[in-house]
This record gives sequence, C-alpha cells and structure tokens, in this order.
Amino acid sequence: MSKYSIVVPAYNEEATLRLFYEATVPAFETLNEEFEIIFVNDGSTDRTQEILAELAKQDARVKVCRFSRNFGQQAALLCGMQQASGEAVIAMDADLQDSPETALAMIEKWKEGYEVVHGKRRTRKGESAFKKRTADLFYSLTRKITGLNIPSNVGDFKLYDRKVVNAILSMGEHDRLLRTQTAWVGFKQTFVEFDRPERIAGKSHYTLKKMTRLAQSGILPNTEAGLTFPIKLGLFFGFASVACLITFIVLTCLGISFGGLTAWLFPTIGLVSTITLICQGIANLHTAMIYREVQNRPKYIIAETLNLE
Repeated sequence: MSKYSIVVPAYNEEATLRLFYEATVPAFETLNEEFEIIFVNDGSTDRTQEILAELAKQDARVKVCRFSRNFGQQAALLCGMQQASGEAVIAMDADLQDSPETALAMIEKWKEGYEVVHGKRRTRKGESAFKKRTADLFYSLTRKITGLNIPSNVGDFKLYDRKVVNAILSMGEHDRLLRTQTAWVGFKQTFVEFDRPERIAGKSHYTLKKMTRLAQSGILPNTEAGLTFPIKLGLFFGFASVACLITFIVLTCLGISFGGLTAWLFPTIGLVSTITLICQGIANLHTAMIYREVQNRPKYIIAETLNLE
C-alpha cells in the first residue's frame, strides 16, 4: 500500500489551517491508502501553533514541526521533506490555493510512472499584473542564465517521488530554491493543469524583498555567469575603447572636430564607474553566498515536534 506525505508550510495561517484540514483529509481518505500531513510552523506569531496542536491531538496523521523562528518557506519545505516517510511527497500551501483534488490528479500521474508532477496554473486569481509579469520575467531569466528547463506558471505545488526527494536532500546548499533544484535533478516529469483560486483567508506573506531573495537563491547557485560577466564586459569595452581611439585619431587627421576630449570625459568616467560597481555588486552576491555556505549553520532549527519521533 502506498503512503503519501503532504508537506504544508505555515506562517501565520490561523484562519486557514482548519479549513485546509477539513478539505484535504476527506479527499485523501477516498484513496483508501495511508497518508500523513506534516505541517511546518515557520515561526508564526499568531494562533497557528495552538491550532496545529489541536489538530495533531485529534488526528495522529497530523504531524507538526515548529521552528524556533521564521526561516522561510523553502526551509519549511525542506524540513517537511526530511521528516516525510511517504513514497510520494506532495508540497501544498495552507491557503487552499493548491487544491486537494489537483493533488489527487498528481497521484494518478505518479502511478503512471512520473517521478515529478508539477501543478501548472492555467489561471491565477487574486494576483496583481505586476506579480504575474515579474514571475514570468524571473522564469525567463533563470532559464536563460542557468540553462535549466524550469517550466512557467508553476510554483512549489508539486508531487515528488521518494527517489527525487532523496536526490534533493543530498544537495547541501543553504541558499536554495526547490523549483530550480527540481529542474536540476531531472527525472521523469509532467504537469497537471489547474485553475488557481484566491486565498480563502489572509494574505500572501511574499514581499518584493522576499521574492528578490528567492530569485537570488534560484539563480546564483546554478550559474557562474555573475563571476564571468565582468571579464566579458571588460573585453567588450576594451574593444570598444580601441575602436573609439582609432575613430578619434582618424577624425583628428581629417580635421573634424567632435567637441574635444573634455566633452567625453565626465560621461565616460560615470559609465565606467557604474559598470565597475555593478560588476563588484554581482561578485559580492556570490561572495556572500559562499560565506553563508562556509558558516555551515543549520538551515533551520526545530523547537518542537508533535506526532513525530
């Protein structure tokens, strides 16, 4: 008999947790197969832990990890994967934007032999045009820079076969984005399309700052482009400088005035300074990421568990 682990990060989700439980448990019970729900309380400051404790008390299939503070959604997903015992692991949001019915359709694909099943959004209600466009830009840039085949219109709502989970857990990065790591490990992948509704309650906790940090975690560990970019830019401007110098000499020999060297001096200095700072900034991002890896701090700290050994 197959066993499924449902991993649910929760950060200040007191308004959605019971609704999620009441929708998800009956849906999975129709499978007549064993399953567990692993909630990871990512440092919530509301009644999230109190509600999770009540659910765990009434249902042993509900298991809870409480972080000592907020470590972020990716750390919560990673923790849930490490605690999961299922042959298939399904990552879902607590706000029911990821529906249990779609998760059941993912299981059907898994039984057909697929090892990663993505939830692909046909429509995305309740999201601003800015968020949709920046998401499209992120996927486009990530594919171009890293060379990874990351599908569009997918998030963290996925089903992972046990062998895929083990492969992801074997990767040691502290800065990680599971979407890019899932593309990197490969395996047989497919999609289940669904219409993503609005949140049933509450609001998204993803600020622009958090989204930018996620983009860094997805791109920088998977490419050396940031480190090789300065030398490419240097070669380009080196050739451009030689071309300009030859042009100036030819124009001077022909007696053509172009405003004198002073007219070009300040904008040229400004351009070179800007390029230098950008290159240094990109290199610093890589250095900061290396520093965090060298520190080798834990990716998260579990303060309490319920119904887990």
